[in-house]
Amino acid sequence: MEEKVKPDQVLVIHECVRGAHTGEMTFPQIVGKLAQIGVERYHADYTRREKTHYFVGGASVVAAMPQEGQTIGEGFSAEAVEAAVRQSQRGEHTYADFVKKTMAAGCVGYFVQITGRRALYFGRRGEIHEERFPSAPPSEK
Repeated sequence: MEEKVKPDQVLVIHECVRGAHTGEMTFPQIVGKLAQIGVERYHADYTRREKTHYFVGGASVVAAMPQEGQTIGEGFSAEAVEAAVRQSQRGEHTYADFVKKTMAAGCVGYFVQITGRRALYFGRRGEIHEERFPSAPPSEK
């Protein structure tokens, strides 16, 4: 039987989506909060402009991604996706910038596997680029 999602869990998910787009929350903070409420993975779908969060027990919650109407590039560039990831890791741009850059690189969306500590980025023709989570700096462990 599928678990029921509690209102406070839905609130945390929407807080994380909003916090990413406003720059109020970092990726490590978001992953930590989602893991605490039982989310094991989420899918950012650039085409539908939404994120689906999947719980360990099978339930899911969909949240709209508040992004502008940019189009997705035709060709997939794993190098451009990787460059955008590295810029995010160094704090050189916002999540909104990250979304724009990865969309321009032909990325249609990505899965963040919280329990597997990796993100998988997808192109229109089935291309996949994998990024493993970096080790946390000593201050974040």
